[in-house]
Amino acid sequence: MHAATAGLSLGLWLLMAAAEASPALHVWLHGGSIPDNDDCAVVAVAHGNLQVITNDAPAVVPVLGVEIVPRVVASIFRPAGVFLHRPLIIKNPSHLIPHRPAIL
Repeated sequence: MHAATAGLSLGLWLLMAAAEASPALHVWLHGGSIPDNDDCAVVAVAHGNLQVITNDAPAVVPVLGVEIVPRVVASIFRPAGVFLHRPLIIKNPSHLIPHRPAIL
């Protein structure tokens, strides 16, 4: 794309330089006669009256690839849903303690 733009710009510049050097080409570009107050591109190039126009908007650069990496998040806290049930109350915990024979 840059080579094509550079080639087109060079071609236009050479055409303007050739029209500046050849009055017959300049007349032909105007369609047969050059007006008295001629301010065409050929005259502007010949006199160096060029206006440079800049674009203040940044160019949009396409993103070629986006890497998506899954994150594993581990939490030491329990979710709040575990606290929504009624607590279990054990009235006689002796049946939960394993029986150990007495050592004599």
